[in-house]
Amino acid sequence: MRLTPLALTAVITVLAYVTPSGAYFSRFLSLAPAFAASVWPVAGTVAIGGLAAAIDVVILVTIGNPGESSHTHLFTLAVIAGATAAAACASYVRQQREQTLADVRSVAETTQKVLLRPMPHRLGRLDIEALYLAAAAQARVGGDFYEALETAHGVRMIIGDVRGKGLPAVGMASAILGCFREAAYDEPDLARLARRLDVSTSRYTALLPDDRMEYFATALLVEIPDDGSAVGIVNCGHPPPLLLRAGTVREVTPTAPSPPINMGALVGEHYRIDTFSFAAEDQLLLYTDGVTETRDHAGAFFPLVQHAGQWNADSPTRLLGQLHSDLVRYSRGRLDDDIAAIAVRAVADTVSHR
Repeated sequence: MRLTPLALTAVITVLAYVTPSGAYFSRFLSLAPAFAASVWPVAGTVAIGGLAAAIDVVILVTIGNPGESSHTHLFTLAVIAGATAAAACASYVRQQREQTLADVRSVAETTQKVLLRPMPHRLGRLDIEALYLAAAAQARVGGDFYEALETAHGVRMIIGDVRGKGLPAVGMASAILGCFREAAYDEPDLARLARRLDVSTSRYTALLPDDRMEYFATALLVEIPDDGSAVGIVNCGHPPPLLLRAGTVREVTPTAPSPPINMGALVGEHYRIDTFSFAAEDQLLLYTDGVTETRDHAGAFFPLVQHAGQWNADSPTRLLGQLHSDLVRYSRGRLDDDIAAIAVRAVADTVSHR
């Protein structure tokens, strides 16, 4: 693309020489700076305009049309000059917008690094991998969040999705993660931890200018003890995780619903802890609703359980790799919502099997 202005200039010059002089192909030289404005800086755009004007003069001197008046030639030069000036202005505006976009992306990347810190690949007896995909390629960060911490109670994880988009969603996700990173070490069980997240989020949203009940988040809290005892889960209105065991796939659905974060005061603070075994080589897939709400060209939702049953992944890295490729293939590269996922695998020893 960056060579397009030069290539166009060369093609027009050749056509001007190989066609009859009455064809006036040299007048198309004004297209060169117009194309340059989209890929070149101001100096390069002006330079290609000057080159086009010089070529037009050379064409006139070498193969000029006897019937062409000086006014016609001057008009052609004026068109090239005008096109060059307009292209230079367009190039300047484009560069300013590109710089602004680069600054915004830099801020978004910094925000994401603070909000979604790189997750360790190994915690206790678990191999862990995380995946985050923003629906908008330039956004880089949204309302989906996750975290995993090694505590005295075992490895505790959270994954969630804030209702809405934009800065309010990012702010609420940050508030929830900040509370989780503090409370996960202190609270004795997941029910107490979920209640504390709800109280903390309610205090945060009370300071917002809009209706506080507009802001809530679905979340999944998981506790995997180091001793291999039963895994605990509190599902606060979130999509159920998948348990992959010996070639089978099962949704871990809650026996009773727990309220979404910041909805406890409205629907009641009743948090139910569900337990199940998690043996060596088992894998757990946590995800946000962006996964199951991914649509194909006909509008059908992504059948996660069906696809997961066809995966042959022996590590969290490969599991998320297959999830990513299937989502992209199913949606033809058009993701309508942010996607976050965590894959966890229990290992029998202290050597990583990633």
